[in-house]
Amino acid sequence: MKWLGRRESGNVEDRRGFSGGGMAIGGGIGVTILYLLFNFIFGGDAVDLSQPSSDQTTQNGVSATTNSSEDEMAHFASVMLADNEDVWNKIFADNGSSYTEPSMVLFNQQTSSACGYASSATGPFYCPGDQKVYLDLDFFNELKNRFGASGDFANAYVIAHEVGHHVQYLMGTTEKVSRAQQNLSKAEANKLSVALELQADFYAGVWAHYDQQMKNVIEAGDIDEALNAANAIGDDRLQKMSTGTVAPDAFTHGTSEQRMYWFKLGYTSGDISKGNTFDKLK
Repeated sequence: MKWLGRRESGNVEDRRGFSGGGMAIGGGIGVTILYLLFNFIFGGDAVDLSQPSSDQTTQNGVSATTNSSEDEMAHFASVMLADNEDVWNKIFADNGSSYTEPSMVLFNQQTSSACGYASSATGPFYCPGDQKVYLDLDFFNELKNRFGASGDFANAYVIAHEVGHHVQYLMGTTEKVSRAQQNLSKAEANKLSVALELQADFYAGVWAHYDQQMKNVIEAGDIDEALNAANAIGDDRLQKMSTGTVAPDAFTHGTSEQRMYWFKLGYTSGDISKGNTFDKLK
């Protein structure tokens, strides 16, 4: 993907090097990568296990550290957030409304959010309480080294998926799903979670469609990288790796096939009206 030298977002909070203090979600260092991915990969909301701490020092924009490779990844994430801003501002404007841009928080190990404490074990997530995407950049290394989902566009897919959750929040979908889940069994509530996640995959595909149309930055093999990432983190694949069996009632994000299908549909159509994943799961 062509990203070097392009506009970076002004909505990045670089907390790398600062600790949020308090308790880390999921048991901290003892959490396995499968637990991380199975529970929170490209997830919806953070789990509110505790109250967030007081505001901590942050750096607006990407700051320079002693880790040059991570700094490069941080600049990439900032460019991708800017691309999402451009695309969704246009889509909302074309549909007669305005888009409120989310912030992205880059952190190491752990930090605080309006949804509770976030740790590296949480994985990337969107918090509707403060309208921010939280990302520990080391996640991209795990995605590459342990699951074979490598490449700039695999990482771009991760970010676009989380921004997709912000779009759902702005459209009122997140609140509707949360209310509906309160009166359902766990299995039925999980079905709504799957629909929510697959719609975020679809929105990631819509973003890719317009990003290419507006900026001509997608290169040969990029879409395959995103599809490979979607395949790598399907619920069925992760369950097989973790337990050797598949339990559909426990799905929360969708199968590998479903995740690839909805991303590809969003990319090929660019039509947000085609993203009714809830109707498809009835």
